[in-house]
Amino acid sequence: MDILVLLLFLIPIYIANSAPVILGGGKALDLGTNFLDGRRILGNGKTIRGFIGGVLAGTVFGGFVALAYQLPFFTGPFEQFIAAFIVSLGTMTGDSLGSFLKRRLNIESGKPFWPDTILFLIVALLFAFPFVNSALYQPFNVIFFLMLTIVMHPLTNALANKFGLKKVPW
Repeated sequence: MDILVLLLFLIPIYIANSAPVILGGGKALDLGTNFLDGRRILGNGKTIRGFIGGVLAGTVFGGFVALAYQLPFFTGPFEQFIAAFIVSLGTMTGDSLGSFLKRRLNIESGKPFWPDTILFLIVALLFAFPFVNSALYQPFNVIFFLMLTIVMHPLTNALANKFGLKKVPW
């Protein structure tokens, strides 16, 4: 599979994951609610505006990709656009799941948690499964996605911190 095709597939996922840094803020996604264990469900770092902004940004950029380039995992541009929405939703759900797990493990908001590096990607790929050609899930492709994300996620977070967009570099 062509590396460019794989990178184009990742655009809505990576955009959705990074957009809340710029588009987030406001009311917490969990509305300040505690879980059964007495801890916050997600914490103040996950906001309604960030979640919706991430989904919309990933969908829009995925739509641009669909207009410019037909990825082989889809039957047409419309399906590719719908998949951009689905993977963006999966990305934000995976990111929220990471926060949920952090709270259950009593890891403070803003503290590093290694599954955060790839959990958003894994959930996005799971959400995409019913909508994409099975060729996407060839071992090379999945390993490429995981390895690239393991490298890129910390680097982009460090850059966002350096430019004052994030309080912490992880």
